[in-house]
Amino acid sequence: MASIDDLWLVDFGDPYPGEPAAHRPALVIGPPGTFGPGFPFVMVVPLTTTRWGLSLHVEVEATTETGLDQTSYVQCELLRSVNGNRLVHRLGQIDGEVSSQVSSIIKTLLNL
Repeated sequence: MASIDDLWLVDFGDPYPGEPAAHRPALVIGPPGTFGPGFPFVMVVPLTTTRWGLSLHVEVEATTETGLDQTSYVQCELLRSVNGNRLVHRLGQIDGEVSSQVSSIIKTLLNL
């Protein structure tokens, strides 16, 4: 199953305006494994290849480690929970620096 800091191709289905759609990469940010394998939901943050220049977006390079085809941006403001069945396949993993940046932004957004 998915682990924190993994990048997965996720089936987001049909969107409302402004939401991620169809199949796109997303960063898994939770929950931790302590919830057990039967926990059906995964917290993800979608990626976009469009550089919007927002401070809420974190750049992820296309490398063999990330499994991305092109530089992408974690859209921290679009954090959401999806059923684990929406995870299509694992692409790769982000590094510690990107993980730390995403974590900091999400904590700020959630006022933690």
